Amino acid sequence: MIIAIDFDGTIVEQRYPKVGKEIPFACATLSMLQEDGHQLILWTYRAGRELEDAVEFCRSKGVEFYAVNKNYPEEVFDESISRKIKADLYIDDMNYGGLPDWGEIYAGINGLERKLSQRTRKKGFARLFR
Repeated sequence: MIIAIDFDGTIVEQRYPKVGKEIPFACATLSMLQEDGHQLILWTYRAGRELEDAVEFCRSKGVEFYAVNKNYPEEVFDESISRKIKADLYIDDMNYGGLPDWGEIYAGINGLERKLSQRTRKKGFARLFR
């Protein structure tokens, strides 16, 4: 699954342009999601030095992103390409209802994967998305 994750207010407390304190279990959960085979995209308003600070903070905690503010590492944006990130799931503190606890997020992703896997086995992949 491709998962896009916001930084400020989601991985760390909101202190933009500084890097806030890590939200409990954020980086540990992201590491587990990577170990489970998910592709993580850092999806943030940050740019320039502030973006580098965010990437380095995550790297220091053992989280390496598949891509940063892009759909894939080699993507080059110009005026003709949308800046929208394509992902299967978006984790952001601005979600309706706010940011759940990272343990709830991990459990929810695992539950979603199990449901999709069960549906695929029961109905066949082609019928799953009709």
